[in-house]
Amino acid sequence: MFCYQCQETLKNKGCTASGICGKSDDTANLQDLLIYILQGISLYATGLKDEEFDVRKYGVFLCQTLFATITNANFDNIKIEELIKKSISLRNCLKDISKVKIEHDAAIYEDNDTENFLTKAINIGILNYSNDEDIRSLKSAILYGVKGLAAYTDHAAVLGFYNNEIFRFMFRSLAAIAKNSSKEELLDILMQTGETCVKAMKLLDTANTSVYGHPEMTKVKIGVRKNPAILISGHDLKDMEELLEQSKESGVDIYTHGEMLPANYYPKFKKYTHLAGNYGGSWWAQNKDFETFNGPILMTTNCIIPVKDSYKNRIFTTGMTGYPNIEHIPDRADGKSKDFSKIISLAQKSLPPREIETGELIGGFAHHQVIKLIDKIVELIKSGEIKRFIVMGGCDGRFAAREYYTVLARKLPKDTIILTAGCAKYRYNKLNLGTIKGIPRVLDAGQCNDCYSLARLCTFLSFDFNKILIFYDLPLSAVGLNQAIRKSGKS
Repeated sequence: MFCYQCQETLKNKGCTASGICGKSDDTANLQDLLIYILQGISLYATGLKDEEFDVRKYGVFLCQTLFATITNANFDNIKIEELIKKSISLRNCLKDISKVKIEHDAAIYEDNDTENFLTKAINIGILNYSNDEDIRSLKSAILYGVKGLAAYTDHAAVLGFYNNEIFRFMFRSLAAIAKNSSKEELLDILMQTGETCVKAMKLLDTANTSVYGHPEMTKVKIGVRKNPAILISGHDLKDMEELLEQSKESGVDIYTHGEMLPANYYPKFKKYTHLAGNYGGSWWAQNKDFETFNGPILMTTNCIIPVKDSYKNRIFTTGMTGYPNIEHIPDRADGKSKDFSKIISLAQKSLPPREIETGELIGGFAHHQVIKLIDKIVELIKSGEIKRFIVMGGCDGRFAAREYYTVLARKLPKDTIILTAGCAKYRYNKLNLGTIKGIPRVLDAGQCNDCYSLARLCTFLSFDFNKILIFYDLPLSAVGLNQAIRKSGKS
């Protein structure tokens, strides 16, 4: 195996025997094969017109399947092999339509042999994309960008929002990786990847707010009640909605965990009185949080980490998430909801969660909410009471270098505001940083999927309602992992 798609890779170079995340070499190689077959699908798709095949069907499948290959999403070889078989079937359908032979994919599975996937997966990973390290780097950057694009687009599709232009771009991107593309061609695709990711984030923002309302400033309790409960983690708001609806008369409370915290900010979810608040912290601490929770846990997406025996009989996966020997809730069929009855029944027999903290968090500062506060914020900027905005968004991690975020948040001057989205917020959202004339010093826009709101938010902060440019008088800084690593002295 060779995998370096996350910041926790061995020695910051790449995992070659087993993943720091817990992924085995077999799983990594199967995922490489799956991606390789998706490149074959994309090569055929780019040669067909919209009227010749179902762009949406293939596009959604591409998104879902790439989603299964992102960090800490799916560790289940059986499920990955099922995706490989379906990919080959869909590839063959496109091949029959196009009547053009594609050498790229034919060499490995022209015979449709599905018995020895691991043998077929040898020598098709990233290190074999090219002997030219610049070409290889460009192709891998495109691939990881398209994986993120796939996740955003799949979340929107679950809610019934689609964009065929995004699907078409994904076909072109994977096809470009498969071909002997030049550096210039790949650089152009890479730039388009960023542009298309913005389109996907906008689409997802539209989907979420159209279905669940605009997030609003909300205080979320982090203590516990006395009822038995279910803990829901991940990112999928549709799963959240269906679980809340099915459990509303059960006597069971629902708590969010990790990146599901921002679900508490949406108006539609607030009508459920058994939505009790948030439990625990970031994804990497889930082993500890899941042990003390006592009730069942539902993982809707990444991030799942190696499951401990203490809770393996009460954790469930769904969607594109998977883990060996862990029960999986099947996808929706015939327009019906997923069936969470087994999780609810198990919760009713469980002890209430053990209290690990008390208090509350405040969030819900997506772009629509900030618009409502913009007059006051602009006034505080002009008066000098707010002097700097610090963007501290993205993913949290278990490495000690991440403590940099906590230290920085504590040391920032009292006239600074932190803009955040993603689970990195757990490094500082429980600190008592106070407010500036009622404006919290941490403005949480939501999930990492909601980074679009941060971009919109920064645009709003650049102008007041009279279109007076204040951006140049308002320092705006971004803090990222590289700075954290440098500060910690790590290479």
